[in-house]
Amino acid sequence: MTKLETKKKTKETSLLATAFEFFTTKGFSKTSITDIASKAGVGKGTFYLYFKDKYDIRNKLIARKSEQVLMRAADALSKQGSDLGFEDKFIFLIDNIINQLDANKSLLNFISKNLSWGVFMAALTNTSEREFDFIQAYDKLLSESKRPIRDRDLLLYMITELVSSTCYSSILYREPCGLDKLKPELYCTIRSIIAQFYEQ
Repeated sequence: MTKLETKKKTKETSLLATAFEFFTTKGFSKTSITDIASKAGVGKGTFYLYFKDKYDIRNKLIARKSEQVLMRAADALSKQGSDLGFEDKFIFLIDNIINQLDANKSLLNFISKNLSWGVFMAALTNTSEREFDFIQAYDKLLSESKRPIRDRDLLLYMITELVSSTCYSSILYREPCGLDKLKPELYCTIRSIIAQFYEQ
């Protein structure tokens, strides 16, 4: 990487870090581009060299933060889960992701408030700037199933929606129960969903 590329990357990283700080403390709607650029130590015009607008930096943050969570879960699985079967690996990844979000509630809040399925899939399928190719890792996991899986995208959608909707209140408010009570029921349901997607 050249000195110019390093400098550009540093500015982009600073803008992303600053935006995340503002979005998780002040809120997205109350944060201006001027706030972000000023705290990051760059001019407002420089912001537009990297991002189209506030929605663009938010979506790129969602992509980056989601990627980091998924990458940590995949790393943990590669270190600890080699002897697990297909469904157990799926549950291992989900459990790791839930634990990460439980440990970082501001990240959970940010992702949950701003994440739509379209943004999520766009982030995961745009591999040009990604360190971690989630779709490739997901396909590898599915290939380890002893039975073929039909409609991989719908399976991922249903499990993602289930986990995000049930865990949000459980993590932030311990409602209707804490994670210790929720997890066994959730994982049993996920196994049932996976079973429905086995080809007959």
